[in-house]
Amino acid sequence: MIWRLFLLLFVSWVLGFMWFAVTLPQPLSEQETDAVIVPTGGAGRIAHGLQILDQGKARLVLVTGVDTDVRPAEFAEEFNVSMDQMQCCVVLGFEAMNTRGNAVETADWVARNKIRSLRLVTSDWHMRRAASELRRQLPTNIRIVEDAVATEPSLFTLFLEYNKLLASWLSRFVPV
Repeated sequence: MIWRLFLLLFVSWVLGFMWFAVTLPQPLSEQETDAVIVPTGGAGRIAHGLQILDQGKARLVLVTGVDTDVRPAEFAEEFNVSMDQMQCCVVLGFEAMNTRGNAVETADWVARNKIRSLRLVTSDWHMRRAASELRRQLPTNIRIVEDAVATEPSLFTLFLEYNKLLASWLSRFVPV
């Protein structure tokens, strides 16, 4: 009997992994939101978030999970952002250390800035977990638009991220 349960769990895991790997979230085109949220960690994320700001599709950008050694002037130089734009529209968040921390930092910032809609910009393989953690932290009246940055993740990256997503989902059922 126990081996049947194990087999059922294993087959479910394999089918779930196949779904996860084959149906990665896609980039988004025309959507306006109050803000763009960009968790650090993947190539192309920050540039895409700043491009949305430049196109006028959002008025603010929060880059969450920035290393504490990064200074705004260094960030501005690396990503070709004017200091005027840094002062008015780009916020660097230094509190988060991981995806759950990104969600907590974002929720605090959203509440302080009265944001009603946001666009989450992260890698395609990271989107499901990042969006799930964010939805867990934000009030239900905040509209979240998912805008994935297309990547070519390795099988190992997909394997790790799928298992992190499962762990994140399962953690909702474990009392803290």
